Amino acid sequence: MTADEQAAFLARSRTVMLSTIDGRGYPHSVAMWFARIDGLVHMTSFRKAQKVVNLRRNPKVSLLAESGTEYAELRGLMIRGVGELVDDLDLCIEILGQIRIKHDPSRDLSIDDDLRRQAAKRVAIRVRPERVASWDHSKLRGTY
Repeated sequence: MTADEQAAFLARSRTVMLSTIDGRGYPHSVAMWFARIDGLVHMTSFRKAQKVVNLRRNPKVSLLAESGTEYAELRGLMIRGVGELVDDLDLCIEILGQIRIKHDPSRDLSIDDDLRRQAAKRVAIRVRPERVASWDHSKLRGTY
């Protein structure tokens, strides 16, 4: 995929798989809702979550977004980079607000007490890409 196609694909994706490295060197992969802010993937997590513990020890991460059910329609985007923990209430509110809009566009978009309470318990994760790989099997036109 081109850079523009990658950006559009990520914008349509609802979930990414976030992989961090655990204390024994194994991948720790979890599905995450996310927002794009200033072109970077952002998500939130509870401060004591395993993924946050892993990031404090080793900031290397990968993200995977994918779609398709048949081989000829598989599409995906893998981002490898550095996960930065940002303890910023306003950023967490912004991330959670964007996620709310993405997953329920009909919902009231105002920042409410519930959103503030959720954000207060969380830390932001910002992913700074170092390498990006993508694929789009529909472009193969049946030649594999």
